[in-house]
Amino acid sequence: MADDIFTIAIKKLQEMGAFNFLFPFMLTTAIFYGLLRKSKVFTAKKDLFDANLKKIGEIEVSESVNAVVALIAGFMVWTYPILSGVNIEQQLSTFFLHGLIVTLVLLVVMMIMSMFMPPDLPTELQKQFLKGGTVGVVLVAVVVIGVIIFLTSGLINLIAGPIFASIDLGNDTVMTIVVLGLLILPIIFIFRGSGTITTDEKENNKGGK
Repeated sequence: MADDIFTIAIKKLQEMGAFNFLFPFMLTTAIFYGLLRKSKVFTAKKDLFDANLKKIGEIEVSESVNAVVALIAGFMVWTYPILSGVNIEQQLSTFFLHGLIVTLVLLVVMMIMSMFMPPDLPTELQKQFLKGGTVGVVLVAVVVIGVIIFLTSGLINLIAGPIFASIDLGNDTVMTIVVLGLLILPIIFIFRGSGTITTDEKENNKGGK
């Protein structure tokens, strides 16, 4: 069966290195540029005046600095996979695919909820989160989901792989780490327990007052 035009185009882009460098570089540069504009680290404001020297507004200058920094940062980030011979196009594709699947699942859940909730569902959910104090729970859940997607995509191998490869863990080293862990754990529990106040001590403190 012959490949369709989209499959051929994707394979050609892969051969050109678009997924291994070009597209990740463009994405990283855009993210850096947006973060720099948001933080306004290199951005200054210049007053605008009319012919009568009356201030009519402000304009942001030094945007070129943000662009140069973002461009160089993007190049520096994606130089490492090229120089080290690491191909991460599959991991990145998997990462974004898993993220899209989670987003679609949440979207379907919200669509079903909108059938039984008031019309302005985002506003109602925001009110419920702020009123119930569940913002922290949602934030933790989002972080956990992000970490799971990061692990399942295989991107963790890009960070942990060279570290573990450079460490020569022999049997003696592993046994030493295990023994040290077993020795340190009781000490941690002892120090944690020494700072707690029991119920009897609380009663005695109240009686002493």
